[in-house]
Parts: sequence; C-alpha cells; structure tokens
Amino acid sequence: MREEAQSDFSQKLEKNRRNLDLLDQKLLTVLNRRLRISLEIGKIKKRTGKKIYDAEREKEILDRLKRKNKGPLKERDLKKIFATIMQVSRKSQI
Repeated sequence: MREEAQSDFSQKLEKNRRNLDLLDQKLLTVLNRRLRISLEIGKIKKRTGKKIYDAEREKEILDRLKRKNKGPLKERDLKKIFATIMQVSRKSQI
C-alpha cells in the first residue's frame, strides 16, 4: 500500500475514534441522567407500595424502541442493550 494511502487511512481511523470517544461521553451523560430519573421512580414506587419490576412497562419500552429503530442496530442487540440498562436501573432502585 502506498504511504499516502496508509496515512489517509490512519487519519480517517483517528477521526472516527475521536468521534466515538465523543459519542461515548454523550452516552455516559445520558445513561447517568436516565439512572437519576429511574432512582426517583424507584422512590415513588416504594412510597406507593408498587413493585420495582414492571414487566408490562419494560415490554412497552422495548416495543417502542423496536418500532423507532432504523438500524443498523439489530433488534436482538437493541433488546440486549436495553434489557441490561433496565436491569441496572432496577437493581439501583432497590
């Protein structure tokens, strides 16, 4: 491979990595904001005697996200990611 092409690929790789780093930081901010809201919901549920786990609500969330997903994220991966997010939220509410 020519040196120029190698340099071009290296620059593109670094640019994409910087973009991913920025997106990861934004995801972290959003996930922490989501968890803070979830903790408030947990407090309300405890005060009102409701169960932390609400299977129907989680199904609604996943169904809504599946409908809105335009890809390339596959449905099974979307479900894994959000199932984990919701599991962490539930455990934090206890």
